[in-house]
Amino acid sequence: MVEVSDWDASEYLSSEEDIVEYLNVCLESEDPQLIQSALGDIAKARGMSQIAQQAHVGRESLYKSLSSSGNPSFQTIVKVIRALGGKLTIQPASSH
Repeated sequence: MVEVSDWDASEYLSSEEDIVEYLNVCLESEDPQLIQSALGDIAKARGMSQIAQQAHVGRESLYKSLSSSGNPSFQTIVKVIRALGGKLTIQPASSH
């Protein structure tokens, strides 16, 4: 019998490089739900309570917002990114 367990990305995000690479790959997908989930994984890896406090958002609210069924506001996303030590930038899309 094959035993299967849940995979939790947050358990593998131990360095800044891992976090940045993970988030950039998810951003390349342009899938809002995947990006939202990645932010949740990163917040969990860093400590959800600490990120919620730094973002001035309730911990339970943050869990809900970053869950697969959540619908965070752009304001919440920006606050979380700042709390994670990041910033948003826009670059021209490369033309192919």
